[in-house]
Amino acid sequence: MLSTQTRSIKPAEVKKDWVLIDAEGLVLGRLAALVANRLRGKHKPIFTPHVDCGDHVVIVNADKVRVTGAKAEQSVFYWHTGYAGGIKGRTVRERLEGRFPERVIEKAVERMITRGPLGRQQMRNLHVYAGGEHPHAGQTPSKIDIAALNRKNKVA
Repeated sequence: MLSTQTRSIKPAEVKKDWVLIDAEGLVLGRLAALVANRLRGKHKPIFTPHVDCGDHVVIVNADKVRVTGAKAEQSVFYWHTGYAGGIKGRTVRERLEGRFPERVIEKAVERMITRGPLGRQQMRNLHVYAGGEHPHAGQTPSKIDIAALNRKNKVA
């Protein structure tokens, strides 16, 4: 008789791959959803919810990511300074044209990852760069073409 038990892997059994994604022209939300699944390891048949079994994801050209519709002007990132009346906000366009455009992708992915110690550990496997260069060539990341997966993933 075959065993029908679900296999739960241990952290020592996890094999992490390196993946390279070029974000030029890709839709922000769709990119973030695919990256979040990769970071969690949900694309693998050995996925275990309480183990960090995801891959390392390197994203280049983060400053060239796109948002559809009027979200560039209407979607606002808010934060609070800690002082009374210290609520501040910037639109997506201002953040993409600002000093750290890679933070737009980081926050979009972070909000799709579960909160807690495991989520913070998985977010350490995300490496986002505004330009086309990255320092992870030694890991030989395999390139994934997100635009080819679905025609809606890329804005023409």
